[in-house]
Amino acid sequence: MSRHSALEKFGRSGNPALNATTFSDAAARSGGESGSVATMSLGGTVNKTGILLLLVVLSASWTWNLFFESNNAATVMPLMITGGIGGFIFALITIFKKNWSGITAPAYAVLQGLFLGGISAMYEAQFDGIVIQAIGLTLGTLTSLLLLYKTGIVKPTENFRLMVTSATMGIGLLYLVSMVMNMFGSSIGFIHSNGLFGIGFSLFVVAIAALNLVLDFDFIEQGAEQGAPKYMEWFGAFSLMVTLIWLYLEMLRLLAKLRSR
Repeated sequence: MSRHSALEKFGRSGNPALNATTFSDAAARSGGESGSVATMSLGGTVNKTGILLLLVVLSASWTWNLFFESNNAATVMPLMITGGIGGFIFALITIFKKNWSGITAPAYAVLQGLFLGGISAMYEAQFDGIVIQAIGLTLGTLTSLLLLYKTGIVKPTENFRLMVTSATMGIGLLYLVSMVMNMFGSSIGFIHSNGLFGIGFSLFVVAIAALNLVLDFDFIEQGAEQGAPKYMEWFGAFSLMVTLIWLYLEMLRLLAKLRSR
């Protein structure tokens, strides 16, 4: 079975923005393989990822500074809610309207930055230095996984994909159940616990989030090889940002549990 046919049959990313035919379908619709339009490149995707990261940092800096100027979470809460809900809406638009990603992906990054700046400031107020630790661990994980992927030490085989995707879906379902339970005054204790089981759960979630980066790298590389249209660089960068933001938030959660013991 060729690599392409294997991707068609088994390939899925835990990232909801990507699936086995994301790039090949876009290439077929645009005529990218015939060379009639500009096509996606790895370098272009890297550049656009850098732009999205910069937008996240700039908007996060606003809510971060606003929180520490007021020392009041209520000051930034409306911006955080706007960022969280708005980011989710623009993420859905980006997934279903990939050719709009040149506009919707930057909007997603700005809105998510509003949320991340506020939540990061709250963690920092409680645990001094935790944010720089989480950022360092997130970027270190990104670099390490990219190196392991490029050297072939970690390979996104079919079993690897199925394992990561299943685990990601399970985590998402567990978080959804927990949110619903919180609405009725209950919760799944170990998700927020700083006990050994709670820390072990957070370590597991961090590991799954990190492994999703490998799947993202592979799907983006496939897009460049298959001649996906140029706008898919923005979509690929958006997909990486989804995973990186998830990984960063889980790093914050894990570090907070460790620091609170």
